[in-house]
Amino acid sequence: MMRKILIVDDDQKTRTLLKAYLEKNQYEVLLAQDGATFLAEFQRFADELSLVILDVMLPDTDGFALCKIVRRRSNVPIIMLTASSDETDRVVGLELGADDYMGKPYSPRELLARIKAIHRRMGVDTAATPRYYRFLGFTLDTVERTVLDADQKVVALTGLDYQLLKYFVAHPGAILDRSVLFEETRGRDSGPLDRSLDVQISKLRDRLNDDGKSPQLIKTVRGAGYVFSADVVVSAS
Repeated sequence: MMRKILIVDDDQKTRTLLKAYLEKNQYEVLLAQDGATFLAEFQRFADELSLVILDVMLPDTDGFALCKIVRRRSNVPIIMLTASSDETDRVVGLELGADDYMGKPYSPRELLARIKAIHRRMGVDTAATPRYYRFLGFTLDTVERTVLDADQKVVALTGLDYQLLKYFVAHPGAILDRSVLFEETRGRDSGPLDRSLDVQISKLRDRLNDDGKSPQLIKTVRGAGYVFSADVVVSAS
């Protein structure tokens, strides 16, 4: 099934960040900056959408009015976003037919989790993950759980190495903080003095021949985390 999302938010920075983040996670994203643009896009793509995201506060209308219009025309899932801490907004949105509600500020990662949960309930194929990730001569195979170098030789990786690298290549260009990476590889958050993740990344760089002083793959973003900086090409075969 389709994985096309329409987002309306009057903040350009928010729209741009969400689009980039969701597209890296294999979603097609359409954007609108106000109610009029949203309705025009919704009218055009209504039958193709798998979800819409409505900001409550907009310059020409509000998300509640848009929610009512969408719900009259379609059963597409709706997530509403608001900066208001008033519980009334949440209740009104849900009563109008929204499927979920998030307060601002929120993390894109949590929003993605909400989107995936809704899509799972809908039966949208979120399991259509590419088999191969190719970057700087390497090929990561998610079926065989192997990594080949440019000479087609298997790179010796531990299970944790593989999990970490897979998460990196699935989120190229995104700054990933230590707590996210720790949770993804170990299933729990890290303590403030736990440096095991940094040690693991250093070892992964060594195994990929990625110079720690001038890395081409995994770069440190001081005070923020790490980023996989190489271009990644994904494919099913």
